[in-house]
Amino acid sequence: MIRPACLAMMVSASLGIAALPLSLPAAATPAAIDRIAADATPVLVSAAQWRQMAQDGGRYPLFAREQARAAAALRKAIAAGVVVPQPKDPGGGYSHEQHKRNYQAIQGAGALYRLTGNRTYADYARELLLAYAELYPTLGPHPAGRGQVPGRLFWQSLNDSVWLVHASQGYDAIRDTLSADDRRTIDEQVFRRMARFLSDQTPDNFSRIHNHATWAVAAVGMTGYVLRDRDMVDKALLGLSKDGKAGFLKQIDDLFSPDGYYEEGPYYQRYALAPFLIFANAIERVEPQRRIFAHRDGVLLKAVDTLVQSSYAGYFFPINDAILDKGLDTEELVAGVAVAYAQTGDAALLSVAERQRRTLLSPEGLQVAQALAAGRAKPFAFRSLMLRDGPNGDRGGLAILREGGEDGQTLVMKNTSQGMGHGHFDKLNWLFYDNGQRVVTDYGAARFLNVEAKAGGIYLPENASWAKQTVAHNTLVVNEQSHFGGDWKLGQRHAPTPLLFAQTDDLQIASARMQGAYDGVAFTRTLVLLEHPDLSLPVAIDLVRVQGGKPARYDLPLHFNGHIMTVGFDAQQAIATRPVLGKANGYQHLWVDASSEPSTDPRTLSWLLDGRFYSYRFGSSAPARAILAESGANDPDFNLRREQALIQRVDGQSEVSFFAVLEPHGEYNGTAEYVHGASSRIRALHRVRGDDAEAIVLTLASGASVALAIADDPAPDHRHSIAIDGKTRQWTGGYARFDASAGGRATRGTEDHTP
Repeated sequence: MIRPACLAMMVSASLGIAALPLSLPAAATPAAIDRIAADATPVLVSAAQWRQMAQDGGRYPLFAREQARAAAALRKAIAAGVVVPQPKDPGGGYSHEQHKRNYQAIQGAGALYRLTGNRTYADYARELLLAYAELYPTLGPHPAGRGQVPGRLFWQSLNDSVWLVHASQGYDAIRDTLSADDRRTIDEQVFRRMARFLSDQTPDNFSRIHNHATWAVAAVGMTGYVLRDRDMVDKALLGLSKDGKAGFLKQIDDLFSPDGYYEEGPYYQRYALAPFLIFANAIERVEPQRRIFAHRDGVLLKAVDTLVQSSYAGYFFPINDAILDKGLDTEELVAGVAVAYAQTGDAALLSVAERQRRTLLSPEGLQVAQALAAGRAKPFAFRSLMLRDGPNGDRGGLAILREGGEDGQTLVMKNTSQGMGHGHFDKLNWLFYDNGQRVVTDYGAARFLNVEAKAGGIYLPENASWAKQTVAHNTLVVNEQSHFGGDWKLGQRHAPTPLLFAQTDDLQIASARMQGAYDGVAFTRTLVLLEHPDLSLPVAIDLVRVQGGKPARYDLPLHFNGHIMTVGFDAQQAIATRPVLGKANGYQHLWVDASSEPSTDPRTLSWLLDGRFYSYRFGSSAPARAILAESGANDPDFNLRREQALIQRVDGQSEVSFFAVLEPHGEYNGTAEYVHGASSRIRALHRVRGDDAEAIVLTLASGASVALAIADDPAPDHRHSIAIDGKTRQWTGGYARFDASAGGRATRGTEDHTP
C-alpha cells in the first residue's frame, strides 16, 4: 500500500511521560471512546515539556545532533513515500524492514512535529497510521510466521510488540492534531486491535516471564496510557487476570537478581532493557505513587549499571545466545543511560553517553545533553564484582575480575543459572580479555541478525548443534555429552554454588562448584587473577577438580584468539587428513589438526594477538592428551566461524584435576619492527595435592616462586595444611598465597597464613 509522501523521519525513542490529570476509564466502551476523543493532548511527554525541548534543545550539541540526525533520516522517508506493504518476508526481508522503518518514522514524525511545530510531520504520521488502519484489520498470522505465536505485521509477535511500543509514542505526540473521526479510526483499527492481539488473543505469550512478554506488556501498557484505558494498563501491570501472577511487575521480580543481573545474560539484558525502562518511565510519570524505580530496591536502575559493567572494550560479554558486535552504543542502552541519569544524576553515566554520541529526543535526553555541555561527566568505574543471579540472588552468579582499567585484564567466570531457552550448556565457563582484545573466547550465537541470506536472520541450526554445546565453551565435558544432556529445562533446575569471591591488592579469586550437569559427577573450578613484581602483567590461574563415581572421558577445551607461535609439546600432525573429533554434541564440528600422546607433564602453547604474546602452561593429575582443533567441520552452508581450540583429554579416570596459567607478556610492533619480551617469564608450573587442598606453584624466570593453595572446603574458619617444596604450609580459610624469593626465602605467607 503506497500513499503520497508528506514528510517523515526516523528518530530515537522518546521516553518521558507527563503526569496524567484524568482518571482512566475502566474499559474502552464506544461511549468511553467518544468521551475521551476530545482529550487527545500528549500524555507520554507533556506539551509543556515538548515546548521546553523545542526552546532549549538547539543550545546543547548532543541534543541538536540527535535532532539533525533524525531530520536527515526523514528526508529519505519522504523520497520513498508512505509505503505499507503486505507482510510477507521473515527478518531482514523487504516487508519486515519496511514496517520497521515505518514505526521509526511514526515515532520520529511525532517528535519532530512537537520540536519544530511543522505540521507536515504530524500529517505524515497521520497518513502512515491511516494506511495501517486499512491494512491491519485484514491480517491473519504472518505467512512466514515462526514459533508458537507468529505476528501479524512481522514473522514473530515480538516484533509486533516493538512496533507498538515505538508507534504509540509517535501517535501520542500527534493525536491532538487529528479529527475525531481519524482518531477513532486509528485508535480502533490500529492500536486497540494490536493491543488485543498481543494480550487477550495471545495469552500464553503475554503471561510469560520472558523478554518477548516484556515487550508485549510494555506495548499494551503504553497504548493504554495513550488511549486512557485503565483496563489495558492494569492488564499490562498485573497480567490478564490482574492478580499479579503475570505482567510487568512480576517480570521485574522474576527476571532480575537483586544486583540487577538479567537471567538471560548481558546480550538479552540489553534487548529487554528498552521495554523495561520505557514502560517504567511511563509508569513513573503517569502513576508516580507506584514509585516504580524504587521497586525491589531500585533494581531497574541497578540493571543499567550492571549492563555497563558486563562489557569489555565497549562490547557486552557474549554470555548465552549473543552476537559479538553488540555493545554500549546500542539504542537500548542509549535509552537506558538517559532514563537512569534522569533518575539518579549519576555523572558516571554521562561518560557512557559521551561514548555513545547519542541520546533521546525526550526530556531525559535533554538532561543528558545539558549535563554533558556543562562538563559534568565522570569516568565510569569498571570494577571487579560478583553479580548474583536469580530473583533471590541464590542461583549462582557472574564473577568479574578486573585489573588495569577498562581495557586492562578482565577475567569473567560464568557461574550463572541456565538462562532459559537462550542459555548455553557451559557451567563454570570462563573468558579472558586483555589489551582491548578477546583472548579466551566464547563463540556466542550462530546467527547473522536480519541477514536474509542466512535463514532470514534467525538462529541457525548450528546454534543448537555447535554454539550451545558444552565443547564450544571453556569448561568440562564428560563422555562427549553436553551439560544436562542438552536439555535447557533440566538445566534450569540446577545452578552452580559459588564458593569464593575475594580481592586483595595483588590477587583476585573466584570459585564455584557444579553438581547435576552430569549424573554422579561434581566439578569445582577456581580462577585467579594474580600479580607479581617479576611478571609484567597479571596472570590467570585455573584449577578444575573433577570428582566422578566411575571412569569416564574428561575433556577441557580452551578456545583462544590469536596466531600460534609455539607448540610446546610433541604432537602428531593431521593437517592433510583433518579428522573430525566426534559425531555429535558439537564434536562433529571440530577438525583435529594435531594430537599428543597422554602425559602428566605440564605443556605449553603460545600465541600472538594484536601485538601481545600469550603463554599458556597446562597440566593434569592424570595422563592427558593435548588436541589442537578448529571449528567448521560438517558445515555445508559455511555458517560457522573458523576458530581455534586446545582440548585436554583424560580417559578412563574417575577423578582428575586440570591446572593451568595464562600469561600475557611482551610486545610485537610490526611498524617499528621490534619484538620485546616474547619469552614467558614463568619457568615451570606444577601441582601439589594435600589431604584437603591443592596448590598450584609457579616458578618464575627470576627464580622466585608463587604458590596458590586452594582448600577443598572454603569455609572461612577451617584450617588446612599442605606440603609445598618440602615445607608444610598452614592457613585458615578457602585459599592462601605463599611467595618465595629466588633463594627460597619466604617473602609472603607463613607456615600459618590467614588470607
